Amino acid sequence: MSASYSATNIQVLKGLEAVRKRPGMYIGSTGPDGLHHLVYEVVDNSIDEAMQGQCDSIFVTLEKDDIVRVEDNGRGIPVDIHPTEGISALELVLTRLHAGGKFDKGSYKVSGGLHGVGVSCVNALSDWMEAVVCREGKKYVQKYERGTPITPVTESGATEKRGTTIRWKADSSIFTETTEYSFDVLSNRLRELAFLNSGITIVLRDERLETPKESVFKFEGGINHFVKYIDEKKNVVPEEPVHIYGEKDDIITEISLHYNDGYSENILSFVNDINTKEGGSHLEGFKIALTRVMNDFLEKYPKIQKRLDKEEKLTGEDVRSGLTAVISMKVPEPQFEGQTKTKLGNTEVRTIVDSLVKEKLTIYFEQNPKIIEIILDKCVSEASARIAAKKAKDASRKKSLSDSFGLPEKLSDCSLKDPAQCEVYIVEGDSAGGSAKKGRDPKTQAILPLWGKMLNVEKVRPEKVVNNDKLEPVIATLGTGFGKDFNIEKLRYHKIIIMADADVDGSHIRTLLLTFFFRYMPEVIERGYVYLAMPPLFRVQLGKKEPVYCYSDAERDAALEALGDQRGKAEVQRYKGLGEMDGKQLWETTMDPTHRKMRVVTIPDAIAADKIFTVCMGEDVEPRRQFIEENSSYANLDF
Repeated sequence: MSASYSATNIQVLKGLEAVRKRPGMYIGSTGPDGLHHLVYEVVDNSIDEAMQGQCDSIFVTLEKDDIVRVEDNGRGIPVDIHPTEGISALELVLTRLHAGGKFDKGSYKVSGGLHGVGVSCVNALSDWMEAVVCREGKKYVQKYERGTPITPVTESGATEKRGTTIRWKADSSIFTETTEYSFDVLSNRLRELAFLNSGITIVLRDERLETPKESVFKFEGGINHFVKYIDEKKNVVPEEPVHIYGEKDDIITEISLHYNDGYSENILSFVNDINTKEGGSHLEGFKIALTRVMNDFLEKYPKIQKRLDKEEKLTGEDVRSGLTAVISMKVPEPQFEGQTKTKLGNTEVRTIVDSLVKEKLTIYFEQNPKIIEIILDKCVSEASARIAAKKAKDASRKKSLSDSFGLPEKLSDCSLKDPAQCEVYIVEGDSAGGSAKKGRDPKTQAILPLWGKMLNVEKVRPEKVVNNDKLEPVIATLGTGFGKDFNIEKLRYHKIIIMADADVDGSHIRTLLLTFFFRYMPEVIERGYVYLAMPPLFRVQLGKKEPVYCYSDAERDAALEALGDQRGKAEVQRYKGLGEMDGKQLWETTMDPTHRKMRVVTIPDAIAADKIFTVCMGEDVEPRRQFIEENSSYANLDF
């Protein structure tokens, strides 16, 4: 490294070079999330046209060879020469950062996207891009390579259409992990946008398949329809969601909410169609108002209030248990905190939302006394459960101080303490646990055997999870706490590996554990810390030769085929359980990081996952029967 540092060391990146040099700064990552973000940025431009009432149809097409096409029927990007820049406005928008009509509030009152950065970033990170604009009876085309125009804006005939089509191929030298788009991932975001912009039609088409498939998203009911979709097949109150709408100082607030009979809260918040995952001032205003309104009404229902001690008030957690809500804000000058725009910072929005929610909810509940009575009854039950859980937890804490820092007796811990290097195998039964202990690397691998019937948390109240003798060892081992007390920073292992037998009982244990993680520790799944071990199903042994371990029927057949004439002499062992393997075999096949096979558990669509857990693990039998009937053709039965 040179010790000199002068003006010659200062690099000036021109045009879109900065985007290609540091793509993560602009689109978050160069992995699958960043790749899909390219599509969102182009679609956001079309959605902005829809927000102005200038567009009602958007088509997103996945072509072969990882090419994407997004077309709309909006006004079309202007193509005339810019008065000060001296080039076509189309070229300006597609090749310059911070160039676009969104800065001009006469053109766009509100907008999402990256405010003039988005579509030029997509251009910069593409092998090539083609823009087609239909505007004022004419069609215009321009082509680019890696952000640089290779043709001028060219008129190519007359047309009766209007709108913009952007077609591109992502640059594989930037997106080195993959350039293949996921239909399901795009579906989730496009469905969300259709809910948030009622009346707009968004079509997603996959032409990569032999028989193309298509999903059409159009919801006249807007966010009311969104809330119903989230809680489909759940018991809800009120049946028709409470809808709140108001406009003040050009800021539009729209909220839809209802309660289900579950215990988790599910609040989705958006600003100008951007999912504000970290919340912000709009969410704070909503929560403050909801808690205040519920406590005000509780005083009007002394019979319900009597179930609590006089000094007890409903907390925010009490009143949000079982709540599903969608908050959609339209803010002309949003201030987002952080590069990824996931938290709204405008302080004035908190007051606007607080005041509106208090006023509208109060009117609604006064007009619907039976509904507020049902909701208050649920809130007070939550408060009672919270108080009982706190007492149980305090007792548990006192107990844990007296025994090896609260770690379970059956846990065989690893010697290293750095969570990034440590992994824990949650193993079914003492027999498999014994083999795993013999086969593990004691420096980095901990073993926690489970025994007895695991609790199905989908069917019980949260306080039943506290001190449950089957779940308590898992909670204590991971060290994070759970539910509302969960803290990811205290996680003791960055690989949580569920290792169960490859049979019906093993599948049941895996499902019960995943249900618990999803409901009470979702962040361990979101961060990619939960894995499923994949032990072999067969062992093929010919004499004293090295055995071949097979993970499917097809692999077993291939291993036998490879033996040729001697296949009849081979011994084939079908592993019915992990306990049938000794420590050495378990290490070689399932635990050795250099050879093992594992699947990471992910949640690409939290709403879909929530629905599946509710249907498959909940109390209601009818939706489960319907699900099994609809999906039975995909089942892999093991008799």
